Amino acid sequence: MERLSGLDASFLYLETPEQLMHVCGVLVLDTSTMPGGYSFATVRATLESRVRKVAQFTRKIRRVPLDLGHPIWVHDDHFDIDHHLHRMALPAPAGHDELVEICGHLAGLPMDRGRPLWEMFVIEGYRDGSGGEQVVVFSKMHHATVDGASGANLISYLCSLEPDAPALAPDSPLDRSARNPGSLELFGRGVISTLARPLAIPGMVAPSVGLIADTIGRARQGTAMAPPFTAPRTSFNGTITGHRSLALADMSLTDIKAVRAATGATVNDIVLSIAGGALRAYLDDRGELPDAPLLASVPVSVREDSQREGGANKVSALFARLGTDIDDPLERLRSMTDANRNAKEHHKAISADTLQDWAEFAAPRTFGLAVRAYAGLRLAEKHPVVHNLVISNVPGPPVPLYFMGAQITALYPLGPVFHGAGLNITVLSNNGVVHVGIIACKESVRHPEKMVAHFPAELARLTEAVAGLAPAASQSSSRPPRR
Repeated sequence: MERLSGLDASFLYLETPEQLMHVCGVLVLDTSTMPGGYSFATVRATLESRVRKVAQFTRKIRRVPLDLGHPIWVHDDHFDIDHHLHRMALPAPAGHDELVEICGHLAGLPMDRGRPLWEMFVIEGYRDGSGGEQVVVFSKMHHATVDGASGANLISYLCSLEPDAPALAPDSPLDRSARNPGSLELFGRGVISTLARPLAIPGMVAPSVGLIADTIGRARQGTAMAPPFTAPRTSFNGTITGHRSLALADMSLTDIKAVRAATGATVNDIVLSIAGGALRAYLDDRGELPDAPLLASVPVSVREDSQREGGANKVSALFARLGTDIDDPLERLRSMTDANRNAKEHHKAISADTLQDWAEFAAPRTFGLAVRAYAGLRLAEKHPVVHNLVISNVPGPPVPLYFMGAQITALYPLGPVFHGAGLNITVLSNNGVVHVGIIACKESVRHPEKMVAHFPAELARLTEAVAGLAPAASQSSSRPPRR
């Protein structure tokens, strides 16, 4: 029996039919590398054998009676691959537009909480413009099961380094002999947990008060990260619906590394600066560019620093201004590099487990009712904007990966969107390419393809701007790449 952490469980409590808390991925596959050629039956059989070796794919949630505690994970004794793997085909001729339309539809569908919280859709008949037909896999995993980094790792467990090599998953089936507790035992554990919870408050208050004092001091010195509730309002900052639109694009990792070498900026600084330029161009085209810069919430993995065992989500977040008020790409990057340095130092002063510790106090019923009331009263449109969007930068595999023997030629990540911030941008590096995935509330961003088109264009502007610069003095060939 494994209990969900408070942070993992919070993603269950935050979920409504409009605010879906799963993360998605679009995997474009070159099936010519598959030994024996492509067939859905082969994919199904191979996937079934692999997911049974990874606990996250065969466990489901079980609620504690009266919601007295966070749910637990239990093995699904009736696991059936056909509940999770689906097959469909795009109508011919089907290209990029048809693919993103069906993926947007699938992203807006909730998952069955009575089963393991993942799904994959094998989409056949896709033509990418080069004339060849490819297979696409659209994956969905609930945020209670994975965060950005662990989600990428979980997909990699199903993959191999060669078309005919074994998967990277564990070699032997997992031990599933653990006892499934009865309802009375769960109720008792829930009562004890509820009574003991207030005892943890004193140990958390003192560090939190210290953090507030430190933040005030940094704000006075001008070295604090950008505060929430200071974002300008845009067309994608309001109450969301359950409809999703999405867009995909690619950028050259070589070009990004060239910018890093010339400026000394981190890959994350460069990605955020490019996003700022793309959003500036998109909003300017629509006549909606605000005078104040957009504010992004940037998830940060704390997996290496966390002292807490268990839990799928090991994340914190920092806030970053995106320099949308600056037209020059190099000036924007320099401004953001300085601001992000302060934000990272400020973030390091916060305990890696602060968010996880406070999330333990999330009450299922209270949380759920609050989220529904917040949406029903459309409060996101009445108070100052907390942040404009979420931007994630996820490191991916530096070498080719093969999914069921088919080479993954593209892997586009897609995160959740929230009331008040109906836009999510996630980038992932994969074998020398940086894949950009944009997902949004469809009513707020009807044409995200116009937004994503600015990403490679902004990288080209930035590459041109740094072409004449000498390599940054702080950059050493022996120094490992920074993200």
